[in-house]
Amino acid sequence: MKHVPSVAVEAKSSKNVITTAMVDSWCKSIQENTSLGAVRALMKAYRTACHYGDDSGDDNANQLSIMSSSVFNKIMLFVLSEMDGILRGLLKLPPSGGKKETLLDLMSTRLWKNYNHLVKSYLGNSLHVLNQMTDTKMISFTLRRLRYSSIFLAAYPALLRKYVKVVLHFWGSGGGALPVVSLLFLRDLCLQFGSDCIDDCFKGMYKAYVLNCQSFTATKLQHIQFLGNCFTELLRVDPGAAYQHAFIFIRQLAMILRETTTRTKKNSKLSFKELFRKVYGWKFMNCLELWTGAICAYSSEADLKPLAYPLTQIITATARLVPTAQYFPLRLWCIKMLNRIAASTGTFIPVSLLLLEMLEIKELHRPPTGGVGEAVDFRTMLRVKKSALKTRAFQEMCVFSVIEELTEHLAQWSYSAAFFELSFVPTVQLREFCKSTKVERFRREMRQLIRQIEANCEFTNKKRMSVAILPNDPGAASLLEDEKMKGSSPLSQYATVLRERAQQRNDSVTQSSVIVGERTSIFGSKITDDDEQDDSVNEEGVTAFNSGWLPGSDSTISHAEKVKEKKKRKRSQEEAAFDEDVVEELILSSDEDEDSMSDVQELEDTEEKPVISKRQKMNQQPLAGLSNLSKKKRKSKSKKANKKKGKN
Repeated sequence: MKHVPSVAVEAKSSKNVITTAMVDSWCKSIQENTSLGAVRALMKAYRTACHYGDDSGDDNANQLSIMSSSVFNKIMLFVLSEMDGILRGLLKLPPSGGKKETLLDLMSTRLWKNYNHLVKSYLGNSLHVLNQMTDTKMISFTLRRLRYSSIFLAAYPALLRKYVKVVLHFWGSGGGALPVVSLLFLRDLCLQFGSDCIDDCFKGMYKAYVLNCQSFTATKLQHIQFLGNCFTELLRVDPGAAYQHAFIFIRQLAMILRETTTRTKKNSKLSFKELFRKVYGWKFMNCLELWTGAICAYSSEADLKPLAYPLTQIITATARLVPTAQYFPLRLWCIKMLNRIAASTGTFIPVSLLLLEMLEIKELHRPPTGGVGEAVDFRTMLRVKKSALKTRAFQEMCVFSVIEELTEHLAQWSYSAAFFELSFVPTVQLREFCKSTKVERFRREMRQLIRQIEANCEFTNKKRMSVAILPNDPGAASLLEDEKMKGSSPLSQYATVLRERAQQRNDSVTQSSVIVGERTSIFGSKITDDDEQDDSVNEEGVTAFNSGWLPGSDSTISHAEKVKEKKKRKRSQEEAAFDEDVVEELILSSDEDEDSMSDVQELEDTEEKPVISKRQKMNQQPLAGLSNLSKKKRKSKSKKANKKKGKN
């Protein structure tokens, strides 16, 4: 008698199994006459597909269930491709686009009351399945389709915040085309909702960028540059809000640097080592690089241009913090940033002083004693080892880099009427270097640069002598404007030659030609064209949803382990909360490797001591005591022996 109800339940539950025929019938009725019953049935099936594999305490007999991955793929592909148009048709909205105000006005109508549950179900279930997806192509296609329905998030602020967090995670950790798709999604949200999500997007992208800069290699260089370009592109949405955030973050960098330079034993709880690691680390330097790129990109904007001066002061102080030969790569990075700021803003920055100081080290004035050495790539290091300072590769890289950056600096002012006065001190010091150095190839390079500077002085003086103009005359700035448009000065042409040589050298030093983010680092028309064709071509969706994957199918863990994973996710979400007060401690933390600790110890001229655990100390103390006792016994024995000899 007990077995009959179970058979009835099984028969009833088998009727609720979703089949391919059922999905095809719903899709057909929706496409032909937009049947509301079919839309509701399909949305129930979509919810079941998105929550497949979840633990639920409801009665399974009253629920739909999916038995195959083909049914799941068909439901997901149709709903993501067509549901935006269906909802817009039911709510009588335009086929694409829309404004936040239009949707807010719609929320008070009867149409919204009748169909808002479909909108919320579509957005909420899509967000749930996004958290379960692991395939990059599947996530990219889902975000592309949801991007068209992002205007509906204006009615659900809680969902909007969740979408921002999820998309920020995909932008920072995704591969392939996923970062580009995520950027476009976030940009649309910022344009549509303004201050409701701009602050969260700026803070979240900045944090994700910094977290990606914990380590730096040649294979990661272009990907980090791409993330920086994405952040710079998003700042264009609201320059006013961008200035406020840029001011806060640049001020945090200045505070960290000030704490390092003005630290005393009384006013700081942290040691010099910990403070030093904050400044001379990849995170701090990449933050400077990020804001340098942003200010150079918007140097003509009245909002961000005033930040060029404080950023220049921070970069200059960072370059002078530890003026040793081991940190020449970091100093050259700072000099390149200063040259870029000077070129974009048209302001004079005394970069030549930082460069000429580098030529005063002893290693550059004597032949290398460390052999040829390995190839040195200053782009992927902040510090070189002591053993590499006396190698030929390091010395050549130093001299060539100084020549290239000094040429870039002087080429920016090669059309100025004051070029002769500006280049006088660098020319004198370059001649002194030629006299003091014993390396012939360095003399040859320096003499070539001196000849170009002298030729440029003749070029500018000839024009200056032909015109009667005073130094304080505003017309002096545009004295060589025509020549500048043509790029005909000797130093400009020489700088072009050096850039080509530097590019060839960097290409030869690069360890791998396959770089992460190589394709996604290009902002071009191809991405836009593909994005516009998503409405007519669903080949990408067919490719993405053409596997046997189901939500929860790749997890073979127990229920207790699932609960633990949920708790970990909650903790990570709490740690990722956008708290303005803890951005400095959370992002710019000193978590570098042991190599940076040894750097600081070398700078302080202290010997590195081995790390001894408590157990080792406990074990060593008795041994030390025994050794002391043995010494005392030896002394006492020797004294007794001496006394006996004296008596005898």
